[in-house]
Amino acid sequence: MSDVAGFFYPRTATGRSSLLPPPPWHYSGDLLTVEYRTDPARVAELLPAPLSPAPEDPGAVALIWADWQSCGDDGAELLDPVRAQYKECFAVVRCSFEGQVYSRCVYIWVDSDFALARGLYQGYPKKLGSIHQTRPHPFGRAAPRIGPGGVFAGTLAAADRRLAQAVVTLCEMTTANGFVNAHPMAHHRWLPSIEKGAPDSLDELIASGSASVEAGPAWRGDATRPVRGRPAVRAGRRLRREAHFRAWPHAR
Repeated sequence: MSDVAGFFYPRTATGRSSLLPPPPWHYSGDLLTVEYRTDPARVAELLPAPLSPAPEDPGAVALIWADWQSCGDDGAELLDPVRAQYKECFAVVRCSFEGQVYSRCVYIWVDSDFALARGLYQGYPKKLGSIHQTRPHPFGRAAPRIGPGGVFAGTLAAADRRLAQAVVTLCEMTTANGFVNAHPMAHHRWLPSIEKGAPDSLDELIASGSASVEAGPAWRGDATRPVRGRPAVRAGRRLRREAHFRAWPHAR
């Protein structure tokens, strides 16, 4: 019998088949964030113990589209872009634990296997989906500019069903990329037991965040139609919408 190597499945004799390189992982990309408010009870029902709703503005939600390029420490994926590029759309709420406010991702869809596996490892409840967002570019008529009047859109579909879409018109620069996704993440890492009826083999609550962040300028604007009425992502009545666009390189 030989030893096998690799950070993640599949582990082999060389370790080169692993779906993921070991951390740290580095990310660069564009984020389109739509913040709105829903019924706080709908947020509370998504928070398992010992988490509780945030003490202020507990119905606040951020729906975020992200067009990412990621790599391990050696940057090898950047020379094989199919291993680096992916898109995701995720819903974030805020919660409280032991007197501190955290962000928590309650739904998330991605379009690649390595992003799915990496997210599940970190406690993100990732599923496969089809995600698209408008890309900015400084030249030509086939892309909006990042500036006043720039119009950007994001769409999300899964299992052949449209789940969410938004159209954002930029108005002005801002100092922040919203407030809902601005805290350390509180996530559960769960692994069901292989034995029927037994407790989870892994059940832990973790706090995580970026080790470093280098953020581009953020823009604020107006958003329309942030969520469609599908049961998997039903958000209830939207009371206020505010949109943000930011280029965001970071590592975690």
